[in-house]
Amino acid sequence: MKIISVVGARPQFVKLAPIAKAAASVPDIEHVIVHTGQHYDPMLSDVFFSDLGIPDPDVHLGIGSGSHGVQTGSMLGALDAVLTEHQPDWVLVYGDTNSTLAAALSAVKLHFPVAHLEAGLRSFNRRMPEEHNRVLTDHAADLLLPPTDEALRHLRDEGLGERSIVVGDVMTDVLYQVRDSVSGVPSPLVAELGLNPGEFSVATIHRAENTDSPERLARIVDALAGLDRPVVLLAHPRLVAKASEHGLRLDGGSLISHAPLAYPDLIASVRDSAGVVTDSGGLQKEAFLLRVPCTTVRTETEWIETIELGWNTLANTRDEIQDAATRERPSETDASPYGDGHAAERVVALLRERV
Repeated sequence: MKIISVVGARPQFVKLAPIAKAAASVPDIEHVIVHTGQHYDPMLSDVFFSDLGIPDPDVHLGIGSGSHGVQTGSMLGALDAVLTEHQPDWVLVYGDTNSTLAAALSAVKLHFPVAHLEAGLRSFNRRMPEEHNRVLTDHAADLLLPPTDEALRHLRDEGLGERSIVVGDVMTDVLYQVRDSVSGVPSPLVAELGLNPGEFSVATIHRAENTDSPERLARIVDALAGLDRPVVLLAHPRLVAKASEHGLRLDGGSLISHAPLAYPDLIASVRDSAGVVTDSGGLQKEAFLLRVPCTTVRTETEWIETIELGWNTLANTRDEIQDAATRERPSETDASPYGDGHAAERVVALLRERV
């Protein structure tokens, strides 16, 4: 059996790692990795493959950045040739990026079966490009692999229940593996920046709704700079470019700008922090799994379990962000809505069973 995995952005590399490992353990599975090049910064791309033990991509399309239409169209054109050459039994797509949608469309048009990992997530915010991508991909795919019961409920509401099976969350798989591997290893930020464990926050901001508006980005930066403890902002290239365009500084007050971290270093840093401020879907969940309070700078989240359990709070104004980021630690919980760390094995077994 041949599976083609199509990835292109940091959250997808994380999800790919346990899938690649599970596929490699089955002798009759050929796993072909296609990297679209959607994230082209080495710290957001190549280094993840080495840090997470993922085999080098078999195909690298090198698409790079561009508007949503240009980027998706370029991927679609390039993927047609790749899928036609390899003739896969399954095309496995991950999450909600332009790479996800392009791969699903290419496969459907060429009549190759599509499986969507992390299906059924909904923000119900149609202004988010990720929401378009995930909804369209779910309705095109042949097999839907939701991570949670809540995601399955969304799919059933849309008439997609018969092709949906809850497998758990593969990000839990890799998070647990990396967490254990960095046990006892301090965050590199502590030594580099002279920070004390448990006395700093980690922040990431990159979504268009937060970076495209000069006023909104200025409000977020001002809120972070005004916190009563150091805030290390891991500055995504999109954020650096937008801040420069808007004439905003990403250093000052409590705010310290820093390049993105390798994934193991990120997990160690979040673990050692007092809290996370982010608009990243993946980091919200990683913070919860590490039992670190999270403040999400968005009007909604797909990971409502983190909200319901008290470990995540939505915040948008300056005061909301500052109040949420300095709130009391929530009540401890042993809830595990995102699975047991064996989701990737279930995914590979299902693809093999249903080839």
